[in-house]
Amino acid sequence: MSNIALITAAGTGTRTGQDVPKQFLNVFDKPIIIYTMECFQNHPDIDAIYVACLEGWEGFMRLYARQFGITKLKGIVLGGDTGQKSIENVLDVIHQECDPDDIVLVHDGSRPYLEPQIITDCINVCKAHGNAITAIDCKEAMLVTPDKVQSVESIDRETLYRTQTPHAMHLQDMVDLHEEAKAKGITGSVATCTLLIECGYKVWFNHGSDFNFKITSKEDLLLFKALLSAEPMVWLK
Repeated sequence: MSNIALITAAGTGTRTGQDVPKQFLNVFDKPIIIYTMECFQNHPDIDAIYVACLEGWEGFMRLYARQFGITKLKGIVLGGDTGQKSIENVLDVIHQECDPDDIVLVHDGSRPYLEPQIITDCINVCKAHGNAITAIDCKEAMLVTPDKVQSVESIDRETLYRTQTPHAMHLQDMVDLHEEAKAKGITGSVATCTLLIECGYKVWFNHGSDFNFKITSKEDLLLFKALLSAEPMVWLK
């Protein structure tokens, strides 16, 4: 059984306000997507990497991967109009080249600070339960708002988890899930975790991290740069 990373990097990243898609922005002379790919390249349990790429950027992806030694990269696939469609496009390729029992870990290309233990835990939970959704507890007070201006209702944060990626499933199960979703007319689900729930399945959590945030804004870029520059606090237990 192999473990395969499916990285989604087909978005335009308009919320960062930059001319270059966020996954290709350089931080310390390295594109964000390469930081993300290196998380899987350097993990001993990951055997292959496939990427859903924004149209027109496939050549850059291939060149960057060669430049930074991403030897596990096996395929660059054109993304779709939605995240769900991008995953389907890559699954079509993986399904032809890999074993149905292989585990596929779907990960956002703009989550570049993915710690090795999260990948390990995600694989283990998937082996035990058939799927794994990276998630963390909710620390903030949560309010319901109908208009993003005011609220009269709160939700108990103890009942809430914030999902991240990767999301893991066995390859055949993931292919079947997407086929089931299409049959039910579900075409724009936000992520694999929501797709599972919308199709009536239970999801299982593995432990995430506050460092595993998604870069969507200029502030997130600054936070990522600060993380890379931070000195470890050796006294911290």
